[in-house]
Amino acid sequence: MTATATQDPRGRPAPRGPASPGAALAVLPHVLRGALAWTEAHRAEFALPDDVLEPHTQVNATLKPLGELAQLCSTVRAATAPGTPEHEVAGDLVTYAWEQVSRGGLLLELLRAEPFAAYPYEIYAAFAGYGLRHEGFEALARPLTATRAWAHTEQHANRQLGLINSERRVGVVTHTDAGGVLSRTWLGGLSEPWTFEGPSGYALTHTVFHLTDWGRMPDRVPEKTDAYLRTWLPAWADGCLESGQWDLTGELLAVAASLPGPAPLELLDALWPVLADVQHATGCVPETGVPVHEDASDPYPFIDCYHSTLVTAFAAALSLRSLTDGSGPSRERHTP
Repeated sequence: MTATATQDPRGRPAPRGPASPGAALAVLPHVLRGALAWTEAHRAEFALPDDVLEPHTQVNATLKPLGELAQLCSTVRAATAPGTPEHEVAGDLVTYAWEQVSRGGLLLELLRAEPFAAYPYEIYAAFAGYGLRHEGFEALARPLTATRAWAHTEQHANRQLGLINSERRVGVVTHTDAGGVLSRTWLGGLSEPWTFEGPSGYALTHTVFHLTDWGRMPDRVPEKTDAYLRTWLPAWADGCLESGQWDLTGELLAVAASLPGPAPLELLDALWPVLADVQHATGCVPETGVPVHEDASDPYPFIDCYHSTLVTAFAAALSLRSLTDGSGPSRERHTP
């Protein structure tokens, strides 16, 4: 049975007791608002440098954070009720990211420079799924994505699922069947649960995100995969708590909230109070390690907390949606 954990003075999980019913709902609104407030206050740190198109520019330190800002905040907006502060802040952050890529023009330049690289297309798809389009980008991408080279780009299966979901978002015919690709992933193969560790954990979470369009279409999760996740998520999450893997804990919570059918109440009630305790008063959440609880305007370097903070907001929005009836948009349904 999964149970709650509190933080000992050194920041590590203390012995667990029974999960309290309703514990997740008690902390989730504050967690979501805090994570979005920190992100809004640090939006300038997502800004792209003037030399972003130069070959020496590090994609992982520039375009990747901005793409994650667009993707996760667009999902937060979709999962929250119109008119709420969270809905409005998330929308403002997506608009900010769109302006940073020159309303799609910069992504067109990236596509011209690297026509068979997946990342410009995937970043564009995050905006396209939100309804932001660039005619020139799509005019160039359309013939490229119809080539044999595009269909046969060699990549890991969960990354290929990401490309398939991007194609769906843009509205083109997918280059292959998602079901066949899913069967080649660590998760789709129902791997032995004791082989779960960092890389397989992140591969698992992103398999679910790509399969469900970031939690918007939970019915895309096959029944046997759903059962497997409901059985083993509690044990994997406990391991992440014990090792201080807060970013991966957040991603597993997002997975739990993306499953079809009833929300896994006990799991959400067990984990969310722990992550709420890890969250700093400013709203940020560290990726790993002992949490800082002292007063500080920036307790962690941006690069060490931006992703885990965005993931916390994303998972909190999905969890609130899965735990509430009629207070937010319904999940989109899809029959494979």
